[in-house]
Amino acid sequence: MIKIKGMIQVYTGNDKGKTTAAFGLAIRAVGAGKNVFIGQFVKGMKYSELKSLKSINEIEISQYGLDYFINGEIDKKNIDEARKGLKEIKKILKSGKYDLVILDEANIAVYYDLFSAKELIEVINARETNVEVVITGRYAAKEIIEKADLVTEMKEIKHYYNQGVEV
Repeated sequence: MIKIKGMIQVYTGNDKGKTTAAFGLAIRAVGAGKNVFIGQFVKGMKYSELKSLKSINEIEISQYGLDYFINGEIDKKNIDEARKGLKEIKKILKSGKYDLVILDEANIAVYYDLFSAKELIEVINARETNVEVVITGRYAAKEIIEKADLVTEMKEIKHYYNQGVEV
């Protein structure tokens, strides 16, 4: 059987929709008979979309964050949790068990120095050849963008949040 090279995708930018786009790709992959792993960095909260995705057997999700990171101080616990996640992701990418691995908010983890772009690239480079990787989050590092095969920037043109509407 010929293994097709798994591409590296980056969803970045200052608008909303990066995680949603990645999760949509996960659902599409499952529909194509693929297995998906989602690792969420800097997120420990329980989101409504997680409930939906956890009901799909072909999608496994782990969170490597605490529920106060974005609104609180970065401390050793945040760094330890992110580094623990990166170590686990390396094993997952090497295992060949998953066709698509989503590293949700990994760009933010790099931006806040929870781990470096170099460390993230080393982990991605260690993956099985056919594993597709999606990295989401604002402020994608130059090195990550250069490594990627596809980069999509979410750019706000107009958003209802600016009129006080919350979801």
